Amino acid sequence: MTPDKTSTSARALPEAPSWRDEVVSLIPALRAFAWSLCHNSSDADDLVQDTLIKAWTNREKFEPGTNLRAWLFTILRNTYYTAVLRRRREVRDEMGEYAGTLKSAPTQDWSVAVHSLQEALLKLPDEHREALVLVGAAGLSYEEAAEICGCALGTIKSRVNRARARLLKIMDAHEATDVMALETLPVAGRA
Repeated sequence: MTPDKTSTSARALPEAPSWRDEVVSLIPALRAFAWSLCHNSSDADDLVQDTLIKAWTNREKFEPGTNLRAWLFTILRNTYYTAVLRRRREVRDEMGEYAGTLKSAPTQDWSVAVHSLQEALLKLPDEHREALVLVGAAGLSYEEAAEICGCALGTIKSRVNRARARLLKIMDAHEATDVMALETLPVAGRA
């Protein structure tokens, strides 16, 4: 009996394996390669899973006709080395001992004090603020400040004194020694 031409054409020819089926068939090889990198079956399985997720997410980037096995192995290898680099930067600290050493002193007190000082300085008359900043903050001598402001030495001394007194009153400081202590710090250029 000769085969009927219609029955041959009606028979389904074996389809080319789909992309998904090809990927699934490569899972054992991916696991073996992952284990050779990790030496731990749990980590190897995680690595294969990450590889498959990346491959599926980027399946449109795979060019049909190229080597799927090489593409998947490259993804797996790159994923592994990226994780290794990430782990190098991380510090294992399950008990929180390392994190406990990373404390810094609170800075709120200083920021509040600086903000209060800035507000108080803005309330001073311009000539008093200028004299106080030149002598107190910039570290200039009274003579240098007088020369910059174009006034007599006594005028600068008076302005600085009045500025300090008014600043203390504005800031409601109880003792002038608290504010004056800042001036005893050595500053370059102070005479």
